[in-house]
Amino acid sequence: MAFTLPDLPYAFDALEPHIDSRTMEIHHGKHHAAYVAKANAALEGTKFTEMSVDDVCQNLSDVPAAKRTAVRNNAGGHANHSLFWQVLASPTSGGGGEPTGELAIAIASAFGSLEGFKDKFADAAATRFGSGWAWLCVKNGSLVVCSTANQDNPLMASAIGDAAGCGGAPILGLDVWEHAYYLNYQNRRPDYINAFWSVVNWSKVRELFAQAK
Repeated sequence: MAFTLPDLPYAFDALEPHIDSRTMEIHHGKHHAAYVAKANAALEGTKFTEMSVDDVCQNLSDVPAAKRTAVRNNAGGHANHSLFWQVLASPTSGGGGEPTGELAIAIASAFGSLEGFKDKFADAAATRFGSGWAWLCVKNGSLVVCSTANQDNPLMASAIGDAAGCGGAPILGLDVWEHAYYLNYQNRRPDYINAFWSVVNWSKVRELFAQAK
């Protein structure tokens, strides 16, 4: 089956003032939609049309070489954004706050404290040169922070290499492409990163953490 653009689980303006309505509208309806369309075009006529986008990312090295770059960029873009929308929530409906339960314990174990984790994650996002993503992943049973360029996804690690310490299952991601924040924050990426913590859906991250373990 062809990939489809998932609906946002909230209104375009639900994340304001942290992420503005117009950015969400363009980001979801234009950028993500384009990744879906181009991924479908690249995979048309192959066995990969029967796979989930995560499975396509994990099996990127099996994609025919002539199609691999297009699939890497566009299936990656689809996978990344599909996760991104899920791990965001309005501050009035559960966004922000702090993680709880086993996720909170695992974060403290891996990074010393929640603030230690936030500092490491923010550094990964702020120092990603050009376009890309910052990630929290479950790798070999432990939590790791890493970043990837462009629309690469940690699930692609075996195909694209693991130089950035990525790999494993992503459970939290932050888009640091300029299209994700420029209308509201211009060149102030650190301000956007700081605002992100006000809309993190820790309930969803906790669910993904339990699945990934």
